[in-house]
Amino acid sequence: MQVLEQISLAPYTTFGIGGPARWFVEASTEDEVLEAVNFARQRNAPLFVLGGGSNLLVSDTGFPGIVLRIALRGVEQQEAGGTVAFSVAAGEDWDAFVSNAVSQNCAGIECLAGIPGTVGGTPVQNVGAYGQEVSETIRLVRALDLQRMQFANLSANDCGFAYRRSIFNSSERGRYIVTRVDYQLTSHSDALVSYVDLKRYFKEWTRKPTLSEVSIAVREIRRQKGMLIVPDDPDCRSAGSFFKNPVISAEHFAQIAANVDGASVPGYPAADGHVKVPAAWLLDQAGFHKGYALGRAGISSRHTLALINRGGASADDIAALRDAIIAKVSERFAIRLEPEPVWVG
Repeated sequence: MQVLEQISLAPYTTFGIGGPARWFVEASTEDEVLEAVNFARQRNAPLFVLGGGSNLLVSDTGFPGIVLRIALRGVEQQEAGGTVAFSVAAGEDWDAFVSNAVSQNCAGIECLAGIPGTVGGTPVQNVGAYGQEVSETIRLVRALDLQRMQFANLSANDCGFAYRRSIFNSSERGRYIVTRVDYQLTSHSDALVSYVDLKRYFKEWTRKPTLSEVSIAVREIRRQKGMLIVPDDPDCRSAGSFFKNPVISAEHFAQIAANVDGASVPGYPAADGHVKVPAAWLLDQAGFHKGYALGRAGISSRHTLALINRGGASADDIAALRDAIIAKVSERFAIRLEPEPVWVG
């Protein structure tokens, strides 16, 4: 295992922001993951696990410990009774895996095309978009348990999946390092077209779109919103949707609706009688529109929820915009928005 020092983390993130890692290693095997953990513990240094860098905001001062970049590769598959089981190493590119599955007419993740990052990150925040979540297809997550220093196989139930949540980013945050994810997809099944953007895209079609056509549509919709990573596109220097859609009580939702003059409040049913409110709508109502700028930080010209590096932005610049948005939305709607990206450093 090669250990590098003072490596800038900015090139490893989609924001293009971040100071140096004190130590930096890439692990291509589970043994190297163990070796990196032991390296950190011998020095009493903090450890951060890096995947695709698409959901991070790295401090301008960098990270004072060891950054472990997961580079495990490999995809295995097995067919049985109309389903196809894929066992995918954590360092595999997520969008490439989606394309691979769709090309084999395997349904279940076609709406998750175009999402940047690696496979290992998908169970952590229960990645979801356009009507699908990975929790619907994940059957097993293999990970190093840092408490026991042993590799464990966790079932989907063990992972505690919820909206943008799992044990990996909540109750057991920092305990596990994901090395492999097993998915179970359905062979030759219809594509899912349930999300409003997809319904609008296919409204003139007289036949059901194929899995491939839905994936192409999702990528095009993401591109139009600046949510597809395109080199040299300033709207793409972001971490995607920066805020989670808040889930509030029905009573709270009714109070908001009663206090918004001449506007209907969008809301979607959530568990236990709660209501999910689009964070993008909250930002718009609070005065943070597409193209909004605050110094070198800003909001995408194509997607209200994408905070962007307008050029030369620091982590503090992004954080200042984040905090301004949270404060204004809280003041107006009594909702405290929760950021999706992880703060590192």
